[in-house]
Amino acid sequence: MDQPIRIAGVPEHFNLPWHLAIEEGAFSDRGIELNWTDVPEGTGKMAGMLASGNADLAVILTEGLVRAVASGIHAVIIQEYIASPLLWGIHVSASSPYKREADLKGRTAAISRFGSGSHLMAIVHARQKGWPLSDLRFEEVHTLQGAVDGLSAGRADYFMWEKFTTQPLVDRGVFRRIGLFPTPWPCFVIASSRAFADKYPGVLKDILEIINVYTREFKQIPSIDRTLANRYGLELNEVQQWMSLTEWSQKQILIETIENVLDILDDLKLLSNSIHAQDLLWIP
Repeated sequence: MDQPIRIAGVPEHFNLPWHLAIEEGAFSDRGIELNWTDVPEGTGKMAGMLASGNADLAVILTEGLVRAVASGIHAVIIQEYIASPLLWGIHVSASSPYKREADLKGRTAAISRFGSGSHLMAIVHARQKGWPLSDLRFEEVHTLQGAVDGLSAGRADYFMWEKFTTQPLVDRGVFRRIGLFPTPWPCFVIASSRAFADKYPGVLKDILEIINVYTREFKQIPSIDRTLANRYGLELNEVQQWMSLTEWSQKQILIETIENVLDILDDLKLLSNSIHAQDLLWIP
């Protein structure tokens, strides 16, 4: 290609295979200039970037991409990226009076933005607990630091975010974790704007071929646990636990998985329009 490809993702340990591939020249060796943008605001922001044409690709939460497409964004799932669930930690301020998940019923959840994973998972979590969804309230905080500020100032009562990313905040006594909530589906997919996928199917195949080599071999890289710990400011034992729970994928997500996501989001009245699972999947 004679132009850079713009890919967006959260600045978290899940995405180290992409950074290694870029840094080692795996894409440029194929004539692909892949420009990565860290998006600490998460899935809602990335969905907007795909919609506005500010990103061609995104490594994005499955449920967030599904909801975004239902809201009218023209994007498709190129491939499943992480086959295992995301382990969401349920956090309160260290000085909060709340001790149990049950204490959070009717309280205000901090979310990065509406349509983000932190927003959708707060609703899915409340549904599982049997709480009235009409009682849910949200405070938009944009980033992890925004959540720290929002909980500390009392503008929100709890915040759901990936457990290992927030572990340093728990260790430092900024957050207290009072529960864990795994997603009921594989957590991350690689998504593309529909326009990019339609125009450059061959380039997408090359990108998948490269990243799949890196994810397939990722756990076998010598001392990769130490690299992750140093690069993302995590404790080594936490990284080792995370790696034991995490599986990267090298195949397209199952249509049955997307149907399950659609069923749950529809049941929660989170879909703007009715869509079919097959319409979300890229078929080269």
